[in-house]
This record gives sequence, structure tokens and C-alpha cells, in this order.
Amino acid sequence: MAFDGVTIANVVKEMKEELMGGRLYKIAQPESDELLLTIKTPNGQKRLFISAGASLPLIYLTETNKPSPLTAPNFCMLLRKHLQNGRIVSISQPGLERIIHIGVEHLDEMGDLCRKTLIVEIMGKHSNIIFCNEENMIIDSIKHVSAAVSSVREVLPGKPYFIAQTQDKLDALTTEYVAFYQALSTKPQPAFKALYGSFAGISPILAQELCYEAGIDGEQPTAALSETDYQRLFQAFEKMVAAIKAGNFTPNIAYTGSQPVDFAALPLTLYSTGNDKLVAYDSMSTLLESYYAEKNTITRIRQKSSDLRRIVQTALERNVKKYDLQLRQMKDTEKRDKYRIYGELLNTYGYSAKLGDKSLEAINYYTNEPITIPLDPTLSATENAKKYFEKYNKLKRTYEALSELTKEVKDEIDHLETISAALDIALQEEDLVEIKEELTESGYIRRKGGGKKVKITSKPFHYISSDGFHIYVGKNNYQNEELTFKFATGNDWWFHAKGMPGSHVIVKSEGAEELPDRTFEEAGRLAAYYSKGRGQEKIEIDYIQKKHVKKPGGGKPGFVVYYTNYSLMIDSNIEGITQLN
Repeated sequence: MAFDGVTIANVVKEMKEELMGGRLYKIAQPESDELLLTIKTPNGQKRLFISAGASLPLIYLTETNKPSPLTAPNFCMLLRKHLQNGRIVSISQPGLERIIHIGVEHLDEMGDLCRKTLIVEIMGKHSNIIFCNEENMIIDSIKHVSAAVSSVREVLPGKPYFIAQTQDKLDALTTEYVAFYQALSTKPQPAFKALYGSFAGISPILAQELCYEAGIDGEQPTAALSETDYQRLFQAFEKMVAAIKAGNFTPNIAYTGSQPVDFAALPLTLYSTGNDKLVAYDSMSTLLESYYAEKNTITRIRQKSSDLRRIVQTALERNVKKYDLQLRQMKDTEKRDKYRIYGELLNTYGYSAKLGDKSLEAINYYTNEPITIPLDPTLSATENAKKYFEKYNKLKRTYEALSELTKEVKDEIDHLETISAALDIALQEEDLVEIKEELTESGYIRRKGGGKKVKITSKPFHYISSDGFHIYVGKNNYQNEELTFKFATGNDWWFHAKGMPGSHVIVKSEGAEELPDRTFEEAGRLAAYYSKGRGQEKIEIDYIQKKHVKKPGGGKPGFVVYYTNYSLMIDSNIEGITQLN
């Protein structure tokens, strides 16, 4: 699943077809490392999404808008100053590098025609968006890279722009057979590794595909390849290069079963047999948006929730340590009944003990078995009995106090784990607001702003079953509480993953006395998917009519009790269940 140079070539082709000659109408910076450019073209308004995120750098055409901050960041303001209403006059890619140059003509303050270049580098953690003038000097960049960060290249205003040559790779578009053979044959590696290690822009999966098309085992060492093998491999390589030069791209995603495993701008025929299949797309932009939309959302929300996660994790670790200590102390109190029995037996049989005895043999009348009672030889039997009763009473008091404390701490651990689960399923900033409010109410975050509660706009997930029944899924404890005890009516059905943190799932029965089996299964899958058990082969789900679900006195938000229920074992695959919001 690599965003390689061939994928970039495909995106560049689409950008040329859609954006050339268009004018930059809007420039927005939704995130610190993202740009969303709106371009007016003769064929209508187009949007170009660019992300220089270290974990998920992307560039593709999209129809989706994204909300932007009220105050635009400095880099965005700079681009607006120079490029607003500018005309896109060139879009290019140097070789098969993961770099795109977007040339823009605009009028400066004096009314003279100028040309600037926006350079997008899709290079993993080194990704960047760089703005240069006609002399190829950097005006600014979305990420600044100083000499302290990189000894290879500084990316700072006033510095010259150049492509950092950190790897000695050949340009696939200009390579002849002799250079191809020499590059591979001198690398003592598996053939596919030698391929992507020798040529810029070729990803491991594309190298595997070339070997497959040539009828060669990609794991075979280059030293074991014959002259014929090299020739067949070069023929497959030439075919790929010809397709790239001609712009004959066929974007496709490879699936193993129902799971997407790879994508490429050229057919991945090695995934065309058995349980594997290829799904073709009309454009690479559509493929990338479809493939990465959810991943990008999850990546972003994880970044935004990092502070909340740290608070929850710290509190969890502290409570788990406290709980473990309390359990060890509880184990020590298990001796209390033994001390009580010692005291009672000494009161009964102590007359036979003499001062100076170190033990007393007696019959335990609770079990009718002989027992040896240790004695302090300096004390009488009565004094020894008193000492054992004192130990018993002390341990009894400790046990009673710890029983209450361990329950409180265990309840708090369970509560924090449900908040952790809610953070895992949060998809929007609005979802985090409600989780933060719960942490504030629980005392983990100090409330700011004069003690006022924040406005909550997050809503539960809403699905509809194949049989037409509406299903609602809480995203956090507050929503679970609301769904179960305010939204659901007595005959609605309630679902939850057994013995683990997860969402409350409500199926509105709409007066139906019984639900179809398929609706039960789909609600069960949703309960499994929105739980800590997501991804397990089978998860046990408890389900019951809402009227049998009760709120325990003093319980945390979203905590319930029920005493009779049905159960089903189900997977967490929710494909095919229609989501309404």
C-alpha cells in the first residue's frame, strides 16, 4: 500500500486533465499540514486536497470540502497573498520522484506577471509543501526544516530549493537494458528488493508484480537469475514504463477476501487468483479518497485525542497499581478466620496448656481434624487467645475496608476503560468534546471558562437493518446513558458485548413483538464492532429488551445491570449494514 512514484504519475495526469488553465479561487489550510485548493476551470469548480502529514501524506482531486479554522495560518495567508486568482500553467513530476511541481502565474503588487511554484513532496515523514519563486528560492513551506533537523537539506525561507539525493536510484523512464541488468545483478538480494532498491518511484508491491508478470519468483536471489530471466523481467519493466509514458493507468485495489491489501496505478495481476480479487477505479483520486478517507480521519482524530488518551492512560495505570496493591492486601486478610479459630480453641482447650509451651495440639471442632496452634511461651493460654482475637479483628476491619475500596477502584478502572474504548471509536472533534466533558465531570480535567458546560453536538451512530429497523449506537458513556434510559422504550432491544467495554446498541422495535433473526445478527455485529473485541473471530453479545436493563444506584454514566438475558456469538464484520449518519 505504497504511495509510489507511479501513483504520483497517475495523479499528475488527472491534475493536468482537470486543473490546467484553472484559477485558484480559494486556498484553505484545514490542518497544520494540509492544504485544500479550490480551482475554477472551464469545466466547473475543482478541489485539490494535499496533506504533508508524516503518517499519511496524500494528494488527490476531491469533491469534499473540509472546515477550516476561523483564523488562517500564516502559510495559508502567504499563499493567498501571492496565488489568489493565479492561473495554473504547469503541472509536472521530475522523473518518477514522489514530487509534484504546480506552476502558477499571477500579478504582483505592481501588476506585473510573475510565476511561482508550489512543490508537493510525498515522502513519508519527510513530506512537505514548499512555495518557491521564479529563481527556485524558497519563500516559505508548511514545515520548516533547519540544519539541526536535517544535515542533507534545509527547507527555510530564503534557502535554494533542490531535490535531496539521499538514495542512488536510477530513473526508470530512461533506463536501457544494460543499465537495468547491471543495477540488479550487482545487488545480492531477492529480485523484487533489487528492483525497488534500484529505481526511483517503484514500490515493493509493483516490484513483486513485475516479477510475477515475468514468471519469476520475486524472492529468488538476483545471482540465481539466468540471462533469459533478466530479459523477461526487462520486458515487463519496459511494458510498465510504456504504460506510464502513455498515461495508460488502471487504478485498482487488491482484496484478499473482503480486506483491501494493496493498491496501485497499474494492474496487480498477482492478486487475480483464488480468494484474491481486483477492483478497478475510474481515477486514482477516487481510489485514494475511498481508500484513505477513513484512515486519514482516524489518524487525525488520534492526533487530536492524544492529550485525552494520555490523561486516561495515566489514570488507568495509577488505578491498576492501586488495585493490585489492594488485592495483595486482601490476600493477607485471608488468615483472619484461622486466627479466630485459634482464639476460640484456646478458650476451649487452653486449660491443658502450660506456661512455656510453644504450641497446643487440639481438635478443630469445625472440621473434627487435629490442629496445632502456635503459642507465645511467655504468655498464658488466655493471653494467647486474646492476641489471636486482636489479630482477627484487625484483619476483619482491613478486609471490610478493602472490600469497599477495591470495588470503588475496580469500578473506576472499568469506567476509564469505557472512556478509552470511546476514544478508539471517535471519528470527529465533536465526539471528543463529549468525552472531555465526561473526564471533566469525573475530576480528571479541571474545568475552564467559569465552570460552564460545553455545548454537545455529537450524536450516536445511526444504522438501518436489512429488514428496515433503526439501530442506534452510542459513541461514549453519556450517549450510552441517553440511548438506554431516555431514548429507548421498554420493548426496544438492547445489545452489548459481554464482559468488555463497548457501546450500547438500541434497536427500535416500533411495536413489533419480535425482530427478524437477521436484525438480531446485524445489531449483534454492531455491538461487537463498537467494542474492545473488534477484530476477534467471535464475540459473545448479551441482548435483552430495554425494560429489563436497570441503572445501579450511584453507578457511573453508561453502567447498567440486568439479570436475565439472551446471548449470541457473532463476528464484528459490519459490511452491508447501511449507515444513515
